[in-house]
Amino acid sequence: MDKQIELFLDYLSVERGLAKNTILAYRRDLRDYTFFLEAVAKKTVAASSREDIRDFMLHEKDKGLSVNSISRSLAALRMFYRFLTREKLIKSDISSYIDSPRLWKKIPDVLNFDEVERLIEAPDLNTKQGIRDRAILEVMYATGMRVSEVAGVRLTDVNMDVGFLRCLGKGRKERIIPLGAKAVTAVTRYLEKVRPQAVKPGTAELFLNRSGKKISRVSLWKLIKVYARRAHIKKSIRPHTLRHSFATHLLERGADLRSVQEMLGHANISTTQIYTHINKDRLRSIHKMFHPRG
Repeated sequence: MDKQIELFLDYLSVERGLAKNTILAYRRDLRDYTFFLEAVAKKTVAASSREDIRDFMLHEKDKGLSVNSISRSLAALRMFYRFLTREKLIKSDISSYIDSPRLWKKIPDVLNFDEVERLIEAPDLNTKQGIRDRAILEVMYATGMRVSEVAGVRLTDVNMDVGFLRCLGKGRKERIIPLGAKAVTAVTRYLEKVRPQAVKPGTAELFLNRSGKKISRVSLWKLIKVYARRAHIKKSIRPHTLRHSFATHLLERGADLRSVQEMLGHANISTTQIYTHINKDRLRSIHKMFHPRG
């Protein structure tokens, strides 16, 4: 493997004209990778697989390396495997179709099922505000809508009989999202007991503030943080926490990526694929915890 690495580095220097510091960095990355293959995977480069590359990246992440450093390592490995394939030193380039580690940093903490339930049940249903807030939280988790989208939902966008909600997302693209039984129940209670008495003339939005006007995205964000504290949730809570949890939980329970993409309103499925990293990490931790040889 040392000979293959030296041939590759000579190619980078002579034919590609890369800077000396870049070549030194690539040398370190490839040394680390080949050491991982030999010591952990017990393989040679010729016998390696895509899973070995992914495992190496996760190994580097566990060591505390930054996403940028791991991304550079992947760039080095991709060039290395392409070179070896072109020189017919290996049969095929296994580095293709591996997601960039840069996607990892886009995923904040997601809530587990118990945390979501505690969050949603935190509002006091004996108060009008609690009834409204329960409906808001149920809708956010049931649909995966962005905070700004929830604030903009109009009364006419909700079909309670069928159990669907019409959402206008980025670029005013329309999508139809199922509400689910619990969200329908919560919204029905809100529509019967709270909204008619609170709404000001000319207000078309579903969810209202204390003045009877459209609730703002900032108010929704504050609302989530308040109930997260009340539910004793220690994780970092962000505006899209319920949206991320919605997508992750659907995928964990077997939903197909295309359906989740449609419900989230992602133009590109690669954006939705971010959530598969969470599933892989979760599966790996479960395997390590429960497998006798984990």
